[in-house]
Amino acid sequence: MRPLGRAAALAVAATAVVFTATELLPGDAGELRTTGRASQEDVAAERHRLGLDRPAAVRYLDWLYGLVRGDLGRSLAGDRPVATLFAERLPATAVLVAVALAVTVLLTATALTLTYLRGGRGGTAAAALAAVPQPVYAASLGAVLAGLLGWLPPVSLLPPGGSPLADPRLLVLPALTLALPSAAFATVLLRGALGDALRRPHVADARLRGLPAPLVLHRHVLPFLYAPALQVAALLAGGLVAGTALAETLFGYPGTGQLLVSAVVVRDVPVVQAAALLPAAVLLLGMLLADLAARRTMLPRLSRGAGRAVPDGPGGAGW
Repeated sequence: MRPLGRAAALAVAATAVVFTATELLPGDAGELRTTGRASQEDVAAERHRLGLDRPAAVRYLDWLYGLVRGDLGRSLAGDRPVATLFAERLPATAVLVAVALAVTVLLTATALTLTYLRGGRGGTAAAALAAVPQPVYAASLGAVLAGLLGWLPPVSLLPPGGSPLADPRLLVLPALTLALPSAAFATVLLRGALGDALRRPHVADARLRGLPAPLVLHRHVLPFLYAPALQVAALLAGGLVAGTALAETLFGYPGTGQLLVSAVVVRDVPVVQAAALLPAAVLLLGMLLADLAARRTMLPRLSRGAGRAVPDGPGGAGW
């Protein structure tokens, strides 16, 4: 199956999973839209108005058709278009994820460079840090940087739709909460690919010929890391968007992650569905771009860099 076909199939599967999960949420949207003292007849009438008395398969297809048309529905809690709610908060989340991704790439590149200089050894610290839950990072960073040292505000005071660039300090705690475990995870994933590249005969031959370490890294090692690095970058992008739910809620950052948590609390199903689809969409788009980029750029680079046949390992994104 070609990349676009795989992406389309996985996108449909993601919508089915999200719809099924929201169907299992406790509570009833008809009761949410009526007062607590409403009669059963009033609740039934509201359920009929919302179309909740139709079969689940029919409602899923109707929701899917709305997604294709760009209609995310209306919030049950505020009776506002879901697209409007996301338009207010998505820029703040995009800035946060971009900063966190940049920090993740910087930390991962530094860790892998140190691993390369040590001949592929090490990695225990990265594995240990990758096992630490995100809430531990959030609590530790908040306690030290905001509480003990007082360098940063403990929570954001931005209203929904506000720009975090007006006070970049508001980005530090949530961005580090996202970036530190992501960098450790990426280092663990790419360390194996780096070790495989270092064990290849042409790398040992280049070292025996006395080539400088930076030249060996650039010419003979990095070409074998392009495909796995692209895959990991796509995973990180989706994971960072998913991780915003915790980071934004803990630090009061007004993004889509905070919107998701608040929607779950009040059982606002249309908002929950749209917010849950966001990381899946980012992941699928990232994997598609990674696959296309690997097919376009990696094979020529490998041919020029190694002067050998294409290896069986990271020969393509293959997601």
